[in-house]
Amino acid sequence: MKKIAVIFGGQSSEHEVSCVSATTIIKNIDKSKYDLVLIGITQDGRWRLVEDVSQIEHNTWRESLVDAIISPDSSDHGIIITTDGAIKKERVDAIFPVLHGLWGEDGTIQGLCELARIPYVGCGVLASACSMDKFYTKVVVDTLGIRQAKYEPVFKNQLSDMDAVVARIEKNISYPIFVKPSNAGSSKGVSKAHDRAELIDALNEAAKHDRKILCEETIVGREIECGVLGGTASGVGEVISADEFYSYDAKYNNEASKTVIGPELPAEKEEEFRKDAEAIFTALDGYGLARVDFFLENGTNDVVFNEINTLPGFTGISMFPMLFAAAGVSIPEQIDRLIEMALVRYDM
Repeated sequence: MKKIAVIFGGQSSEHEVSCVSATTIIKNIDKSKYDLVLIGITQDGRWRLVEDVSQIEHNTWRESLVDAIISPDSSDHGIIITTDGAIKKERVDAIFPVLHGLWGEDGTIQGLCELARIPYVGCGVLASACSMDKFYTKVVVDTLGIRQAKYEPVFKNQLSDMDAVVARIEKNISYPIFVKPSNAGSSKGVSKAHDRAELIDALNEAAKHDRKILCEETIVGREIECGVLGGTASGVGEVISADEFYSYDAKYNNEASKTVIGPELPAEKEEEFRKDAEAIFTALDGYGLARVDFFLENGTNDVVFNEINTLPGFTGISMFPMLFAAAGVSIPEQIDRLIEMALVRYDM
C-alpha cells in the first residue's frame, strides 16, 4: 500500500477553498490502495499533522499540537513529525498538494518536493510558476497564435508615477479595463475600471496582492472552461456569474452563480476549446491536471483564452471534477489517475 501525504490549507487567499477541496479528495481516495497522512498548513504558515478528515470538516485541525513538515533531505523521502520535542521521520511514496494560489500552486511546494525527491501530483515547478503568473502565461500563449485579450503589465514600483502608468495603459487598452494581480488566485484583488479614477483605485487595490499587475481589455462573452487530465481535454462547461464578472465572492458566496456542463455552442467550437486547452497545457509544460478558462466572444464567436489553473478546485461547485465526471471518469478515478501519474513521473 502506497503512503500519500495530502497537504492542504496554505497561506494564500484560497486557504478555505483548499480545505474544502482536500475534504473531497480525502473522502474519495481509494483507501484500499493508499494510506494517508494529512498535513494542514495554517494561514500563518504552521504545518500541522491532522488525524482525521472530520477535523477539517469541523474546522478544528489547526488546534493540533503535532508538527509535520516535508524533509528537504532526499534520503528521508518523507516528512518530519515533531511532538513534545520528540522527532520521528516517516517515509511517504507521494505528495498530493491540494493547495490553491500562492505558495501552493506557484511552484514553491513543487520545488520543495523536487528537492526532497518525493513524487507529487500535478504540474512541475516551471508549469506551476508560469501558469500562476498571468503575465508570463500570456507571453507563452502569444507564441501559439491563440487569441487572448490585449494586455499591459505594470509593476508596483512604477505606481509612484501613476500618471505615466495610466497614460501607457490608456494608450493601448480601451475602457472598461480589467486590473488583476498577476499572481493572486481565485479572483482576489481583481477590479473592472470604467474610467481613469476607477483605474487608479484598481491599480492600488491589485498592488496590495502582488508586485506585478496585469491590465487587460474587457472581452464580452460567455465564460467557458475546459479541464485537462493527463494531457487530454475534457468537454466544456459554462460559468454563469451572478455578478458583473466571476469574482471570488460571486464564485463562492453567491448562490445565483452557477455552472452548466455541456452548454450549447456553435458548431465545432467545443473542439476548438479542447484543442486550444491541450495546446496551452503542452506549451506551459503541464503535467497531470489543469483547468483552462476561455471566453466565447459575443458577436464574433471568437475563442479567447483567459487563464489556466494548475491545481483547480475539487469543491462541490468546481468545474474540473464535474467535467470529467460527466465524461465518465468518477472523482475517485480522477484522483487515482493523478497519483499514478505522479508515481510514473519518477518511475516508482
